[in-house]
Amino acid sequence: MNERLYLLKIKLLEIKPEIWRRFVVPASITMDRLHDVIQIVMGWTDYHLHQFTIGNKKYTEFPEIKEDGYDDGGYHLLDLIKQKGRKFNYLYDFGDYWEHEILIEDSRYFNPDLQAPVMCLEGERACPPEDVGSVPGYYHFCEVIADPEHEEYEHFAGWYAGFPEYENAFESEKFDLEKVNYELMKYLRWSRDRLKLWADIG
Repeated sequence: MNERLYLLKIKLLEIKPEIWRRFVVPASITMDRLHDVIQIVMGWTDYHLHQFTIGNKKYTEFPEIKEDGYDDGGYHLLDLIKQKGRKFNYLYDFGDYWEHEILIEDSRYFNPDLQAPVMCLEGERACPPEDVGSVPGYYHFCEVIADPEHEEYEHFAGWYAGFPEYENAFESEKFDLEKVNYELMKYLRWSRDRLKLWADIG
């Protein structure tokens, strides 16, 4: 594997114990695809808008909505941030306002055993459910779902089960590395360059 790789660590801010992931991406990854990878490694389901902040500049999918920032599909990570040890922010869902901090742990990562240029290496704890109500809502949800005798248990259990993406009961301490990398492999196959563009067919 000859391409330059970044080793990144992402953590969700304001939640303890920490929810974090360590993963590898090509240095040349575009910011919109980095968003896709973050959604997979963290466990979000891409229901909401997002925004990267690097220095004092913002990169997002629809800059015209906020009338601010740049289209993240037009920028490569390597062109925006190069140094090991640098940090930048990723915001997901402007309602629940999930803030993440991303650290470049290594800007020239090498591992001869790495099976793919996009891969999650480790992490801890489950991502909050979508639309749970930000940090206070998440803490309340965890309290209720851990106590089947709680008066709100049936409501929250039913609400959580209504998301087709969530296959099992919520376990705040669970992180399934194998499942994350399986989803990343599917994403890599889906997003790989094609010999011909769609418009060229036929």
